Amino acid sequence: MPDVTSGNATLIERIRGEILGHGPISFARFMEHALYDVENGYYASGRARLGRDGDYLTNVSVGSAFGQLIALQLFEIWGAMGRPTPFAIVEQGAHGGELAFDILEATREKEPSFFSALQYEIIEPFAPLRHRQAAHLAKCCEKVRWHNVIDAMNAFTGVHLSNELFDALPFHLIRSDGPGKWSERCVAADRDSFQLVRQPIVDPDLAARVALLPPRSAGYETEVSLTAPRLFRQIGRKLRAGYLIAIDYGFSAEQFYAEERAAGTMQSRAAHRLLDSPFVSIGESDITAHVEWTSLVGEAETSGFSMVGFTDQHHFLTGVLAAAPEWAANASAKGRRALQTLLHPEMFGRSFQVLALSKGIASSPPLAGFTFAREVFL
Repeated sequence: MPDVTSGNATLIERIRGEILGHGPISFARFMEHALYDVENGYYASGRARLGRDGDYLTNVSVGSAFGQLIALQLFEIWGAMGRPTPFAIVEQGAHGGELAFDILEATREKEPSFFSALQYEIIEPFAPLRHRQAAHLAKCCEKVRWHNVIDAMNAFTGVHLSNELFDALPFHLIRSDGPGKWSERCVAADRDSFQLVRQPIVDPDLAARVALLPPRSAGYETEVSLTAPRLFRQIGRKLRAGYLIAIDYGFSAEQFYAEERAAGTMQSRAAHRLLDSPFVSIGESDITAHVEWTSLVGEAETSGFSMVGFTDQHHFLTGVLAAAPEWAANASAKGRRALQTLLHPEMFGRSFQVLALSKGIASSPPLAGFTFAREVFL
């Protein structure tokens, strides 16, 4: 990894000061600074931008089609649950509010009874993003409430929804020192640069997770998230009855920890370019890793969730469309082009996966999005 450090000078000095005062910090702690520092973090400051003029593309970048199709799946869930009122959609990682707007507009226009029952809740601790979301959602502001953290919410009935949330949660970097032996890769300061250094694993939660990993050859590197399991526990405490739908990119544990994936999945990106190091453009670039779905599902099950379905986005949206053929029949030319991007295996269709879990549902009926799901072993 190149020994180069650049980015927001104030943020770099803040990180350097913590390292000089307390010693090397975990990569998860570095990410908390780089992405979520209230004043200068990439996400928290509102610097992150989606779309062709931003840093990366996501499902909402191609237009309103994605939100409209997710709204169809949510409408089916509402009906299967007996049309409860109120019905909460709790979105976490809402970016600029694009997905929320598309869902609310679709339900207002196509399913007014559902729209009437909806209460849209956004978990957003950062003021710049709240302001951006509020401006985007001004047309339907009466339907939206904001919370700093999910623990500030009352228990709810409905759906916890996220699009590219789990890939951006802070994670630890670990390295094999030989079969059954692991160390942590921490961030140290060396003159004007940051560098990764080997440290013993001292966090007991991290040590417990690492102990479950398959033995790997010396030099093998990968990522472990402790934040994602904690988030599942928080959601489980608040979701009285309903579903969790997570849309993200990742692998099963077998794929994630495959011998050939010896450099892990971490990537740093800005202006649609992969950067050589997470220490380049600190506070001005995204840092992510693929989701390890198997452990996520295991943690969810210990928090009271049950597996409903898992598939790639292509098959999920194909199932939604099959249950609502009128959507494609009435789609505009722009909507059909967006659909091609969302479905195409070489674009978003296979890159993203959709996980659905239920909680407090006596008998969970099949969801349209998993009609054509291929058998996947998590």
